[in-house]
Amino acid sequence: MSNESGETPSIEFLLDVPIQLNAELGTCVMTCRDLLKLDIGSVVQLDKPAHASVNLYVNTKLVARGEVVVADGNFGIKIKEVVSRPGSITKS
Repeated sequence: MSNESGETPSIEFLLDVPIQLNAELGTCVMTCRDLLKLDIGSVVQLDKPAHASVNLYVNTKLVARGEVVVADGNFGIKIKEVVSRPGSITKS
């Protein structure tokens, strides 16, 4: 894609746009009845074992996998695999 001067436009201005990054430990399916029974101290069993990779998403796009770590008293994700790189956009 080129602008009127024939130059390819820079996407530099997009680098500071905030994005939503989500880490998914796992999922489960439950009934509304079971959902309404949840209370403080309830445990929700997920579909992945404790040692499984955590999926990282930008919006709904899977971008990486990693493992849960504790960093300065907070949970973090140590990246083990990059699934999709922002610069790897293919033209259709």
